[in-house]
Amino acid sequence: MRGPATGSCDLTLRVEALLRYEASAGREAGGGDPAALRAAARASRGLLAQLRAAAPEAALSADNDSADAVAADPFLCGLLLSFAYPDRIGQRRGGGAFVLSGGRGAAMGESQHLAREPYIVAVSVDDKGTQSRIMLAAPVEERDLLANHEDKISELSQVYWDEDSKSVKSRRRVMLGELSLKETGHERPSPEEAARVLMQVIAGEALGPLPWDKGTIQFRERMAFMHRLDRSWPDVSDAGLTDSLEEWLLPYLVGCRSLRDLQRLSLRDALEGLLDWERKRELDREAPTHIAVPSGSRIAVDYSDPAAPVLAVKLQEMFGLKETPLIGNGRVPVLLHLLSPARRPVQVTADLASFWKSGYFDVKKDLKGRYPKHYWPEDPHQAIPTSRTRPVK
Repeated sequence: MRGPATGSCDLTLRVEALLRYEASAGREAGGGDPAALRAAARASRGLLAQLRAAAPEAALSADNDSADAVAADPFLCGLLLSFAYPDRIGQRRGGGAFVLSGGRGAAMGESQHLAREPYIVAVSVDDKGTQSRIMLAAPVEERDLLANHEDKISELSQVYWDEDSKSVKSRRRVMLGELSLKETGHERPSPEEAARVLMQVIAGEALGPLPWDKGTIQFRERMAFMHRLDRSWPDVSDAGLTDSLEEWLLPYLVGCRSLRDLQRLSLRDALEGLLDWERKRELDREAPTHIAVPSGSRIAVDYSDPAAPVLAVKLQEMFGLKETPLIGNGRVPVLLHLLSPARRPVQVTADLASFWKSGYFDVKKDLKGRYPKHYWPEDPHQAIPTSRTRPVK
């Protein structure tokens, strides 16, 4: 069409032009193409005749009541079309984009006045290119959809994660196909429902929302060390824990509804649930949290690398010890980070005996000049270990 409808995808403008043409007995084209209007008028009369023949009691009257109704209410056109194209009822998403009741998306130019309508019926859609384009459409009102498509309306109750409040919520949605026409909140989700949603959030964020305090991290790392030695131990890698969330974490999530609730979770207790009593004893024995060194100090073991647990200890505290401490059923020597008095590594070794034989004397020469008040014996095997500057006599 030419004139006011040029460039517009609004079908109601074309209907209005046709109604004016009919009302003027063909004298007023309203800026439209007279030939096209005549063809449309003939088609309209033909369809009306078919309707009268098929259902006389439902047929439109011969006068202009129906035409006046369409002219007075542009949404009536969209309602009628919604019966012909029930999978093309569109709901606005913004920017000219719509989601259609059949599930796909389509868009029109953002400058189109129909782009501001909450609902439309897309009569003609061009699927060429990367995005479907709406070529012809008509507006329709939500109340008309609710009143006239009861057979396609369903109610859907959902328990979901609300990103804004970082909590589990529930809602009831009135659906027309894939469109959510109305949404209301309702009763709180059950503890079990909330726990499952939280579990999905935790899995999707690679366990990040969980309260990984220092003690829990060390416990997990010790388990990872044992798993590396013996695959029958639980896999506590990110992938392993994520795959088994339902087994070890879900029971502890019951009662939690938000990220704030998660921070009160006893995560270590949940991880310990993966081990029976005998395994817990074995963990304490073969992957100890601390190792007693000759000076009497108990030094924490760093298991962040399960292939090489680290014992960082001042060199003077190791005097008198001939061999590297072993863990993991006596199979794994700890990686010693021997520290200066300033607690900086001066030697990294898993072979303490070799260090005493050769490396120690080079280190001693260097450190004795920098720390003359400290204890640097000639024979580290026979020397008294100390955590002080010099051993107490």
